[in-house]
Amino acid sequence: MRSLKELARHISAIPEVDLHLWQEKDQETIQNLEASYDKLESSEAMIKAMKNGFGSYKTFMLSLSDQDFLTKKTKPFYLEKGAVQAHWLVEEISHFFHHRGQFYNYLKQLGYDVNMFDLYV
Repeated sequence: MRSLKELARHISAIPEVDLHLWQEKDQETIQNLEASYDKLESSEAMIKAMKNGFGSYKTFMLSLSDQDFLTKKTKPFYLEKGAVQAHWLVEEISHFFHHRGQFYNYLKQLGYDVNMFDLYV
């Protein structure tokens, strides 16, 4: 289990790290990228890094032709088989929302005044 701050760092890293995974970067590159996010201390730094990572992810996805989006397979270093870009987009969204739900639950458990409207706004 991650601490709340570790989870926030991980969430902020998801767009950029996952993009690098789908682009078939090697394990060392991914680990170094994750380590750079582990050093972020302030919420402002995490927000900035996440916005930059999302910008890169969005640019990449929008650059794909319809044909590539639906048929081009890539394989992260930790899998034996690849998947098409459409699959990786679903993985990205699922990954992000999974951890967003965890973050919300942590805040509730710690007594922060959050409600379902905070989760969906």
